[in-house]
Amino acid sequence: MNELIGRVFSFEKQVFPLQSALYSKLVADGQSPTALMISCADSRVVPEHIMQAQAGDLFVCRNAGNIVPPFSTQNGGVSSTVEYAVAALGVRDIIVCGHSDCGAMQALMDPASLTDMPNVAAWLRHSHAAHAVVKQGYPELTSDEAVRAASLENVVVQLAHLRTHPSVAAGIARGEIALHGWFVDISAGVMLGLDGVTGRFMTIREDRPLPVALPAARRVATDFEYAEAAE
Repeated sequence: MNELIGRVFSFEKQVFPLQSALYSKLVADGQSPTALMISCADSRVVPEHIMQAQAGDLFVCRNAGNIVPPFSTQNGGVSSTVEYAVAALGVRDIIVCGHSDCGAMQALMDPASLTDMPNVAAWLRHSHAAHAVVKQGYPELTSDEAVRAASLENVVVQLAHLRTHPSVAAGIARGEIALHGWFVDISAGVMLGLDGVTGRFMTIREDRPLPVALPAARRVATDFEYAEAAE
C-alpha cells in the first residue's frame, strides 16, 4: 500500500504538471469520451493501459467477468453506466472486453468453487448462457480450454445483453452505435476482436480492417411509409 501511495505523490509532482493543460481543458469543457469499455475487474487487465488512452478518452465500467446484465426495471451500476454513456455523453462505440485466465469464467465452469461466495454465484447467472454454449457446443475440451472458450462466448452473450438496453437499442436503430467484442490474451499480449459476419474472434492487426461485432448502421424492422401504405 505504501508503494501505491508513493505513486500518488509521483502523479502530483511529475505526471500532472506535464498534463495540466489537458486536465484544465477537461474541467472547462467537460468529458467527451470516444468509447465505453466494459471490462473485467481483473488487476492484470487495465483498459487505459491496453488502449494507451489519456484522461478523457475512455468511459470505463469494470466488474467481475465483464458482465452486462440484461435490462430490467431494477437499477444497477452497469445499467446506469451504459445509459449515462449513451444518453448523456453520446458515446458511439461500446466495447465488451474479456480476457484469458479469467477467474470469473473459471468459477462459471466450476460452480462448486462458489459455495462460500453466494454473491459471486448470483452475479455469474448473467453468464449462464456462455456456460451452456461451452458445455453443449464444445464437449471435448479440457478444463483450461473450456475456461478460454467460456471467456470468448461470454463476450458474445454480454453483447446480446447490451442490445436489451433501451438507450443502446435506440442508438443502434438510428445507426449511431457500433458494438465491439474484444478479448485480451494476457500471456501473448495480443488482442482479439469479434467479427460480426463470421461470428469468430480474430487477431486485431494494423494491416487488416478492425473486426466489428455490430457496425453502426441504421437498423429498423420496417419502413414506416411502406407499413402505412400496406394498411
